[in-house]
Amino acid sequence: MTEYKDGLAYLPLGGTGEIGMNFNLYRLRHEGEETWLAIDCGIGFSGNDTPEAEVLMADPTFIAERSERLCGLVITHAHEDHLGAIAHLWPYLRCPVYATPFAAAVLRRKLGEARLNNRVVLNVIMPASRFDVGPFDLQFVPVTHSVVEAQSIAIRTPYGMVVHTGDWKLDPNPLVGPLTALDTFKALGDEGVLAMVGDSTNCLREGPSQSESEVRIGLTELIAGLEGRIAVTCFASNVARVESIAKAALASGRQVMVVGRSLRNLESAARECGYLTDIPPFLTEYDARDVPDDNLLMIITGSQGESRSALSRIASDTHSTISLGEGDTVIYSSRVIPGNEQAVMTVQDNLTRRGVMVLTDKDGMVHVSGHATGGDISYLYGLVRPKYSVPTHGEWRHLTAHAALAREAGSDVVLLEDGDILNLAPGEVKVEDTAPTGRLALDGGRLLPMTGGVLAARRRMLFNGVVLASFAVDDEGYVIGEPRISAPGLLDREDPESERIREDFAYAIDEIPDELRYDDIAFRDAARTALRRALGRKLQKRPLVDVHLLRV
Repeated sequence: MTEYKDGLAYLPLGGTGEIGMNFNLYRLRHEGEETWLAIDCGIGFSGNDTPEAEVLMADPTFIAERSERLCGLVITHAHEDHLGAIAHLWPYLRCPVYATPFAAAVLRRKLGEARLNNRVVLNVIMPASRFDVGPFDLQFVPVTHSVVEAQSIAIRTPYGMVVHTGDWKLDPNPLVGPLTALDTFKALGDEGVLAMVGDSTNCLREGPSQSESEVRIGLTELIAGLEGRIAVTCFASNVARVESIAKAALASGRQVMVVGRSLRNLESAARECGYLTDIPPFLTEYDARDVPDDNLLMIITGSQGESRSALSRIASDTHSTISLGEGDTVIYSSRVIPGNEQAVMTVQDNLTRRGVMVLTDKDGMVHVSGHATGGDISYLYGLVRPKYSVPTHGEWRHLTAHAALAREAGSDVVLLEDGDILNLAPGEVKVEDTAPTGRLALDGGRLLPMTGGVLAARRRMLFNGVVLASFAVDDEGYVIGEPRISAPGLLDREDPESERIREDFAYAIDEIPDELRYDDIAFRDAARTALRRALGRKLQKRPLVDVHLLRV
């Protein structure tokens, strides 16, 4: 039996040093029992460094191997980077899930699409509740964020309390949902907090956060002065923003249509949980066909330039029912997530080429961040007063800036990499071990390791191309007819170099020793080597090569 000391530890499997893929684990060893608790399980979107994949998530192998000791998965809020991976990774975890009513409503739709609704035990926990998950004593602390019912989590254990902030900000008038529960945070600080694991995403911005109420005023004023069709794109989960857009439209005599499945799902989940009650039901694409241009506003998915989103298809004029052009306006009520800059610029450029006026937060008050500024973070440290600070959820420049704020507030700081197992108590707070980590890519219905053969081959093909050769041989292994060479993305058929490679390959396979010609595998391997030689150094690339051999 493995010997270990009782105590508390924290392990980030994803979300440290990057934005997205939040996946946090806490380990409690007490009275001879080891138990794990997971907080959040999200996806991230690929950037310029990972063109071979689109949707990414943390590799769950480490905790999957300990799934019998995983007592639950608790969701802080209903953003994709915090719950988007559950439907894909739950079969590896097989534990109960805990979420507020709105997050549960969003998650149920995802589980239904994955045909997991009848398998996942989904426990609905009201905001501000205190509840037990295994040996962990948990308390939801309501916070303001760009989605309703966001919660921080106070984790009480026999070895001390950890405050896991999740995503949060200070907003004196969030419009939808309560204020951040500062009194509760102060009470936790008075009780004594061992460590705070905190959001770092927006800490480079100084001063207090801007309010969502300012965006509502800005959108109302902006939309009132526009003519023609108006489309507004925003994060689909931001109920307050969607409500602000709708109210700004109604104030200008416009009816509201939503475009995109995620927005339709948001509307259903929000109304199911009692939000958007004073907003008329949104029109569908077909309901809006007879509405005059000056009386219509569309809320559209695709603020991050996602290739298959509604806005991307509209920008490239490939959407089945909607087109935009001269005299129309698209408002970006969102920020660009790092890594998506080029994709967003491409969509905006396509819209501009079609005569559409594109407006962003540089043109008016149309967006504020849902994440805490440096001023917010310093204020929270003054209330919670944790002995230790563990910055998370952000790139390294965000984490180090958060660390500086924490030190100024009197906390000792520990900066972690994904996979570091941090001993929190008892004894010295330090990294005691590391867990294997990695990233998985969602490829159709499959989960593939980013370092695996399939994506490695795809990455190589993207940069170096692929060359395919095929030829037929008789029973004795002698070539029948002429080999064929295909090099898509490298050579045109009419390129003289293609003919040179084909001739050199044909000559090389004629020189393959007779003893290799009766074994298809050995013959194919020798032909593949011959193809590489035929390619030579003229291409100045090392493409992926393959050979198809047909014995007739």
